[in-house]
Amino acid sequence: MDLKNSVVLVTGANRGLGRHFARELLARGAAKVYATARRPEAVDLPGAEVIGLDVTDPAQVSRAAEIATDVTLLVNNAGNSSFANLVDGDEAEIRGQLDAFFWGPLWMVRAFAPILRANGGGGVLNINSAMSWVAGDRANAYHVAKAAQWAMTNAVRAELAGQGTHVAGAYFGMTDTGHQDFWTGPLNDAADIARRTLAAFEDGQVEIIPDELGAAAKAMLAGPPQAYPTAG
Repeated sequence: MDLKNSVVLVTGANRGLGRHFARELLARGAAKVYATARRPEAVDLPGAEVIGLDVTDPAQVSRAAEIATDVTLLVNNAGNSSFANLVDGDEAEIRGQLDAFFWGPLWMVRAFAPILRANGGGGVLNINSAMSWVAGDRANAYHVAKAAQWAMTNAVRAELAGQGTHVAGAYFGMTDTGHQDFWTGPLNDAADIARRTLAAFEDGQVEIIPDELGAAAKAMLAGPPQAYPTAG
């Protein structure tokens, strides 16, 4: 899919990766970028059109779809992170992760699929994680939600193929978005991840793995679950 002259909606574009994706899309010649966030006043992206949007609120998702009827590419980036485990973690946090990474992106896909069809097919890019494929202590609610997003991405790819919509997911490790104070390991450069991911999307890839950690996590699926690393 050629991103030049595309009309793109990016969720969670007020900071971090979402902001980098929106900036890179504008730099690549997108005709319009809708930059959405729960707090639209926090979006600072010259050239973007701002929409207030909480993807976990179906009414707000419907409103965004009523506004952005010219979208040709949906980038599902918005989310949050929890340090909850499954056995003894707070149930509200576990549900919150599923809302952010499964239900929210799915509601966005359901709302925008008819728009994409009407505009020639277009595409969906789900910004996922290497933790779709590995469990880790204190990150298992996140892992389960990201695994659900991975499965959802594969499923809607098949469901939307008939209308010509290119559906892809991006899977990578820890990336420097200014919110990783707890992490002592290496960090990807966020602008570089955005560039690599969008280039791969333009090339037609459906499972985009722009870093070594993502590639290692995917390779681990072929081994026993006991081999999965933990953060604890």
